[in-house]
Amino acid sequence: MLPILGKSLLARMIERLKMISHEAEVIIATSETPDDDIIINEAINIGIPYYRGSLNNLLNRHYQAAKLHHADVVLKIPSDCPLIDPRIVDHVLDYFFANRNNFDFVSNLHPATYPDGNDVEIMTMECLTKAWEQASRELELEHTTPYIWENPQLFKIGNVTWPAGLDYSMSHRFTIDYAEDYYFIERVFRELYADNNQFSCDDILNLLTQKPEIYNINAQYAGVNWYRHHVDELKTITAAQTKQAPTKNLQEL
Repeated sequence: MLPILGKSLLARMIERLKMISHEAEVIIATSETPDDDIIINEAINIGIPYYRGSLNNLLNRHYQAAKLHHADVVLKIPSDCPLIDPRIVDHVLDYFFANRNNFDFVSNLHPATYPDGNDVEIMTMECLTKAWEQASRELELEHTTPYIWENPQLFKIGNVTWPAGLDYSMSHRFTIDYAEDYYFIERVFRELYADNNQFSCDDILNLLTQKPEIYNINAQYAGVNWYRHHVDELKTITAAQTKQAPTKNLQEL
């Protein structure tokens, strides 16, 4: 469990999610494999409820966790987003609830315009249940929501984009998969946290403009995402929305 200023990455992410203004219960949904015992120990340590399910069927894992906690609306945030901005989460939630009768599913990912690592997906429990009942492809089970956003004829889908038409999705990477990502995230926290523990995505972007050497720490991975493995299988994703990882890297976490 990698540390950031004396706490785990997971604890820092939960800390930021607790800053959202909407009333919500945070649940950690992890797998039943022994390797993830460390996640359960950390969940207990920071006082967050958890659910354990299938390693590869995240759709079932998320459905069962939501059902167990009697959710009527499900907000899905990937566990690799320790820099997620609670203001962005609130913005997408505001849009969802303002248009509750118009959409089953709202995200900021289709198309994506926010820096990678600010991934927000919101759906009704009915929407998640329908996906759980009908999805069958491996990628649909592994990534939870593709069955929804790949089938706009079955679901009412909304999307929130970055203001003023800007797009940072392929140029800025705030998520964590590689060692360089960790060094980047740790540096951002060191630079911003002491003066403002609720620093925003805009604060990070301003920091990267002022200190481009921080941006360069993991810039080689900007645009690298899971889509690259499934471009030929996805109807609503193009090759322009992903890229292959560089052949030389420090290590994958």
